Amino acid sequence: MPDRLLLLDSASLYFRAFFGVPDQRTSEHEPPTNALRGFLDMIATLVTAHRPTHLVACWDDDWRPQWRVDLVPTYKTHRLTEGSDVVEESPDGLTPQVPLIREALAAVGIPRLGAAGFEADDVIGTLTARHKGSMAVDVVTGDRDLLQLVDDANRVRVLYTGRGGVREPDVATQDLLREKYGVDTGEAYLEMSVLRGDTSDGLPGVKGIGDKTAAALIAQYGSLAGLREAVDNGDPAIKGARRANLEAASAYLDVAPTVVRVAPDAPVASVDLALPRAVADPAALQRLASDYAIENPVKRLLTALGLD
Repeated sequence: MPDRLLLLDSASLYFRAFFGVPDQRTSEHEPPTNALRGFLDMIATLVTAHRPTHLVACWDDDWRPQWRVDLVPTYKTHRLTEGSDVVEESPDGLTPQVPLIREALAAVGIPRLGAAGFEADDVIGTLTARHKGSMAVDVVTGDRDLLQLVDDANRVRVLYTGRGGVREPDVATQDLLREKYGVDTGEAYLEMSVLRGDTSDGLPGVKGIGDKTAAALIAQYGSLAGLREAVDNGDPAIKGARRANLEAASAYLDVAPTVVRVAPDAPVASVDLALPRAVADPAALQRLASDYAIENPVKRLLTALGLD
């Protein structure tokens, strides 16, 4: 079986699990476990369906890096906890489950990798750059930004969970980018998304330009740089409000590609990414399963990994 690396956008998945998996507690005094249970089941489902040989839970060591905020001050501001400029808003029931997810990953032996000053997206971008060409790479996320990594020639796909979840993700290849977004490559998708903006990340984009117009402009001028050169050179095809809006957004367009582009060279540790060949800490895993009544999700994950 050829090598396949499965990269998990961990926060994207455990947030989805928290909101999608029922809270089975019978008392508010019991600890919440729905995100933990759902996250473990998601990994089991993905491993069973896609048969990776290598697996990483990619982590937000810094969910809102200052270097991105310095370039675009509105970056993710709407996700901040009220009164804070560093803490991400998180549901009360989810917050205590995140350390349990970390413990479960460590006990099973699934690598969890982050990088100081970088987001999970950057960890994914770095591991993709590091391993593409030597193995197929599947990125699992509900974040459309990561469609920029799609690369048929290097066997990089994105399993986009935004609609169908992990059971029926949109398998994004360059064909899907063409069919759904009107762009040919991951790089073109990135440049389209810069023009379009993204309210979920606090990126304003260019006024009056949505998906279709952005894709058409990138196709017409070949790249964002080509479009900007045409604006600067007075291309008569760009006129009226569109010209005015593109000119007004010049400062944003200077920096937004750096903010949107995932880092290919974040300081991510080099570790063995192969699926665990044995449970790393059986006692810790048994204790976690017993204390939080997650025996069934743990069993399903171990079965998927061939460790039962």
